[in-house]
Amino acid sequence: MQKSECHRGVQMRNRLTDNCDQRTSSSAQVKHGTTVQQSKSSSSTSSPESARKLHPRPSDKLNPKTINPFGEQSRAPSAFAAIYSKGGIPCRLVHGSVKHRLQWECPPEKLPFDPLLITLAEGLRETKHPYTFVSKEGFRELLLVTGAPEKAVPLLPRLIPVLKAALVHVDDEVFERGLNALVQLSVVVGPALNDHLKHLLTSLSKRLRDKKFKEPITTALQKLEQHGGSGSLIIIKSKIPTYCSICC
Repeated sequence: MQKSECHRGVQMRNRLTDNCDQRTSSSAQVKHGTTVQQSKSSSSTSSPESARKLHPRPSDKLNPKTINPFGEQSRAPSAFAAIYSKGGIPCRLVHGSVKHRLQWECPPEKLPFDPLLITLAEGLRETKHPYTFVSKEGFRELLLVTGAPEKAVPLLPRLIPVLKAALVHVDDEVFERGLNALVQLSVVVGPALNDHLKHLLTSLSKRLRDKKFKEPITTALQKLEQHGGSGSLIIIKSKIPTYCSICC
């Protein structure tokens, strides 16, 4: 009887020992797993890449590859820039010590105005060198050639919308180039421009509110009246009632 009870006690102690060992082993495994997970998490968060994700640097916000899709590298060249780079404009800029000039591949009077004059007018909206100079100087020189009126008048329906785009441009220098081109065109085509003036005068009227443009716009209107005759005065006054005629 005593031996049986002793045997049972030994068995219970063995079971308790086994359970304790299992708990200890399980606890050790949990602790080991937690330690490994913490170690991985720590190494992950300590890496430069993850650190940037958790705490982005101010310079990351300026990275054009990520948040500036309209940066210079991704912006497609303008139509004029693309044509110029492919040799579609038959002239090149020559840098001089005092001022720049254009060198034409052939005499300008031998060049067809269609579509060259329109392309140069489109270039007036450019804001970068050398396109700004090539477009404004090329437009001016082409209108100076012999026979320019006969070549330019048929293009007026297509030229006017292009000049209007320059006159409504937010860039002040683009507007000034458009205004000068309009005056140059009026000198060449004269009264033929009158039928198209109403499409341009609204833009000039709005810019007149800016004091710095009041004098150049007034001068341009006087040139339009001078070369457009009495018919141009009626059109100008209908759109800009405050205009004073050169005949006054």
